[in-house]
Amino acid sequence: MYKIAVIGGPDTVIGFKALGLDTFPVRTGEEARHIFRAITKPDQPDEYAIIYLEENLAEALKGDIARFKDSPSPAVILIPGKDGSLGLGQSALQAAVERAVGANIL
Repeated sequence: MYKIAVIGGPDTVIGFKALGLDTFPVRTGEEARHIFRAITKPDQPDEYAIIYLEENLAEALKGDIARFKDSPSPAVILIPGKDGSLGLGQSALQAAVERAVGANIL
């Protein structure tokens, strides 16, 4: 069965834990990279279909995220942190839609 993971600051992931998602609270980009690599290993028994990642950690994982850009699973979705959106999630969504549709419809 596929799972959903959330990687972000403790304040960001707490709400997702209440929804029953697997949460991974981190404080640094290095911690996030370690968790991300651990849960996306090819031999991982619990496969994650969706990984929500706090936007402010995305820069530290840019190369790791790029490996899954054209892959259907896991879908890496950037979410805003407690301090608000940086616009990275919106930009990533717009780029994905443009690749899929061939034009910016957003």
